[in-house]
Amino acid sequence: MDIGKKIKNLRLEKEVKQEELAEYLGVSAQAVSKWETQASVPDIGLLPGIAVFFGVTIDELFQLSDEAEFERIENMFWHERRIPPETFDHCVRFLEGVLKNQPKNVRAYSCLAYLYNHRAASDHDTASEYAKKVLELDPREKSGWVAFLEAEGGVCGDEWYDNHFQVIEYFKDFLKKNPGNYWGLYGIIENMLDDDRFDEAVPYIEQIRTAAKTQQYDVYMGDVMFGRGNPEKALEYWNAAVEHFPERWQSYCDRADGFRKLGRYQEALADYERSFSMQEPPRIADGLYSMAQVHELLGDFDAAIADRKRIIKCLKEEYNTFSGESIDAQKREIERLKRRRDTEEND
Repeated sequence: MDIGKKIKNLRLEKEVKQEELAEYLGVSAQAVSKWETQASVPDIGLLPGIAVFFGVTIDELFQLSDEAEFERIENMFWHERRIPPETFDHCVRFLEGVLKNQPKNVRAYSCLAYLYNHRAASDHDTASEYAKKVLELDPREKSGWVAFLEAEGGVCGDEWYDNHFQVIEYFKDFLKKNPGNYWGLYGIIENMLDDDRFDEAVPYIEQIRTAAKTQQYDVYMGDVMFGRGNPEKALEYWNAAVEHFPERWQSYCDRADGFRKLGRYQEALADYERSFSMQEPPRIADGLYSMAQVHELLGDFDAAIADRKRIIKCLKEEYNTFSGESIDAQKREIERLKRRRDTEEND
């Protein structure tokens, strides 16, 4: 959109006259009129004042197309660790504006959800650092313990708080309206299993067998058996996932998760590696993330660092991502692992 049209739209939206804007900027009303009719453009030095007058960013004065705005917002989720407040507010205004004209625009609702989740995650990162400072200064201070667990999504020990009751109830209602929906089944099963509601989960697991012709049924039944205290039967199901769907890399990644629960870490590492190598570029690096955690669990910090470096290599070579939060997060992990390795070597 031309900047003159943008100024006119903002002025009409704010219900102010050309003379009011002109007086604020110290220019003539005729100058403002010429901008709005595209006979001329405002001097670059006036842009900050125009932005302040309308309560927008300078970027907003040079509004992108809707598609470009959507892409810009979606890229932020992957590349920005923290979204500045003014940018966040601009994104919200754009998306809510889209929804005024297109109230059923799923992409806009999705972006709003991701946008607020991104801010929540960013705020939790910050809260976690402050909470750790509390515990550093006073290990007996309960407020630091509570804040840290909340920030990191940890378990606090109160059953009413730690469970996923509200999520499960939502998906129960969702599945009544959308029977057989894969994502609804996936959501309710994962949360029921995490809450040890194994008997309740089984009927939904039976449904997902029909909804998705994948390894999910065998994997989930293995999780149920493991939760019920039958690791041998659990392994039978996890092996069946690979036997029934040997062409799917996800089968190996899921079985690796099972091996990890059983404490069979070397077998888990082998399956994670296979799940990654089976894929065609651009590959999903789930297996590498899990390998990094297992290697760190085993105290092999050099291997964990190598895993993180492989994630960076994958992002660069297969996703053309050379900077931003996706890369920076891995670099921070590498530095943390180096510090932990050096500390343990010196102890």
